[in-house]
Amino acid sequence: MGGASKESIMANRKRLVLLAVTTAATVTVAAAGVAVAQAVAAGCAVRYAVSSQWSGGFNADVTVTNLGDPVTSWRLTWTYASGQQVTQAWNATVTQSGAQVTAANVAYNGAIATDGTTGFGFTGSWSGANPVPTTFALNGVTCNGPITPTTPPPTTPPRTTPPPVGDYPPSGRLCNSSDVIDIGKYWIPNNQWGAGTGSGSQCIWTNGGSGDRISWGTSYNWSGQASTVKSFAAAILGWHWGWRRQNTGLPVQLSANRNVNTSWQFSVTQSGTVNQNVAYDCWLHPMANPGSSDQPTDELMIWLYRSNASPAGSRQGTVTIAGTTWEIWRGYVGTWNVYSYVRTTNTTSANLNIRDFTNDLVSRGWMSNSKYLTSVQAGPEIFTGNGQVTTGSYSVTIN
Repeated sequence: MGGASKESIMANRKRLVLLAVTTAATVTVAAAGVAVAQAVAAGCAVRYAVSSQWSGGFNADVTVTNLGDPVTSWRLTWTYASGQQVTQAWNATVTQSGAQVTAANVAYNGAIATDGTTGFGFTGSWSGANPVPTTFALNGVTCNGPITPTTPPPTTPPRTTPPPVGDYPPSGRLCNSSDVIDIGKYWIPNNQWGAGTGSGSQCIWTNGGSGDRISWGTSYNWSGQASTVKSFAAAILGWHWGWRRQNTGLPVQLSANRNVNTSWQFSVTQSGTVNQNVAYDCWLHPMANPGSSDQPTDELMIWLYRSNASPAGSRQGTVTIAGTTWEIWRGYVGTWNVYSYVRTTNTTSANLNIRDFTNDLVSRGWMSNSKYLTSVQAGPEIFTGNGQVTTGSYSVTIN
């Protein structure tokens, strides 16, 4: 992500503080200074989490618990009181008319059993104030009845093994911000988290694959602020504010010194001036099984290709890893450290061991080997411009 602006905007897509919202009028202030409203409901219960907030924008996570009969599809509705606008969403199709917001299931998460849950997230904009919604309705039924869960809902959702999610490699291009591809060990959301800083579009598609090795692509056309990221269509392995796919091989504690081998071949086409990078984005935690509200402490980026973009922080020098010279950048974003290894020459083909980069950080005393590598992601971060990145072959194997 680009220069000094990354330090102010990158945290915008992260989850920081979990809030519970229902229909009670009692409002308190959490330790992080974010308003929390609490209550219970008959038929359904809703958790609305303003996970991060910045000037003019915010991220939110919503968890819905079905306390009534099983459903095969769902629509959650609420009303904003201060003109907030949803700009992009994931794991749901979100539409808005004036102050009224409707979130509907996507193809893979329509069924909710009795006492079952589902969740989605979104990025929004605000001006003046960003109060938490106080009333929700599931399939037209207001969540405000007399039924109280026998156990109060926890502040942090329990850390459980995710249920199996079948492959969902649809044909054709997917261009809605809520679209997701599930394929092999990975999932690829059409992540347009910074779309509110500009205008444009992004599509994703898959060319097949299974298990370790997959192929996919993304096309984009963005205008607006050249210093802010608009989208990041990445193949995600492991944690991403929760766990979606099983059998990823993650987390891995650095002290175990395990190989995290990755191979990536891709092509870049662009029209005119494009501000972007094509990079790995890896996350580390102090615990082995972080939940949806557990922030990372460290972020490791490995830039293979860049065009008119610079990392967060400041340049610390160079290092040779895997026979290649890399610039090292060090900064601080939100509440975590960010380290970027940037090739001094662009490439569209790489065979790397991510362990070599984490070992370098440990040897410099910048990172403890007690940390856990919880996520490996790879894709293009797009600031502005018109182009396409096509991955012919991509894999991550841990042994």
